[in-house]
Amino acid sequence: MIREAISRWRLIVALVVAAVLVACATSPTGRKQFMLFSPSDSEMSKLGATAFTDLKKKQKISADPAVNQYVSCVSQTLLRTLPGTKGQGWEITVFDDKTPNAFALPGKKIGVHTGILKVAKNQAQLAAVIGHEIGHVEARHSGERLSVNTAATSAAVVGAILIGSNTSERNAAMAALGAGATVGVVLPFSRAHESEADTLGLRYMAQAGFDPKEAVTLWQNMAKEGGAKPPEFMSTHPADSTRMAALGRQLPGVLPLYQQALASGRKPTCTN
Repeated sequence: MIREAISRWRLIVALVVAAVLVACATSPTGRKQFMLFSPSDSEMSKLGATAFTDLKKKQKISADPAVNQYVSCVSQTLLRTLPGTKGQGWEITVFDDKTPNAFALPGKKIGVHTGILKVAKNQAQLAAVIGHEIGHVEARHSGERLSVNTAATSAAVVGAILIGSNTSERNAAMAALGAGATVGVVLPFSRAHESEADTLGLRYMAQAGFDPKEAVTLWQNMAKEGGAKPPEFMSTHPADSTRMAALGRQLPGVLPLYQQALASGRKPTCTN
């Protein structure tokens, strides 16, 4: 009994020490980030590069030169807005996949499914999609999400241990604590990441000379796609209506960036 109590307290002390050692960071929007035991940028880049290589082996890559040129044009135009050398050295791959999806990974990797081109109906709407994905990478959301998941799992384990040694009680506690952590911590962080990526993507597309108003139109198109969706509090993504409203509120702040881009000659002409 004494030995078990000591073990419990050792775990609690270890978690307290870990909390003290939390590395705080700031995202490109100024949001304070939770970075617990986050891998270094180089390690995250290696993980992203490995995942991207695996995807290219498993998924069919588009051989359509027009589509590849179009996606590359939009992506490279956006990447030129990143400071310093951050926009250089990105790998852009178009996957022959009907699902409306796109993604970006640490290690400067961008993947675009051909299916997204049926929803993103012009260059500016595609820029909203790709800019959003670049925003995830630039804000280091992968490292932050790993930190949150680690903390949530640790909290569930500690709670179960403190509740008691009875196996059935512990299993029930783990299930309840796990669900609470998911709904109360992990999912809100995921929604925060999606909203922040929307904000960054809107900024990038405006600075690149893509009409930012088309970001709202894109999500109107997405909403028309339909399909069963969970309630917002149970989802990793904000509701379509929440997303469109947030983007609409941010438009006055980025329209001057768009006007500046046009005045300086940044007028993309990416065509498919």
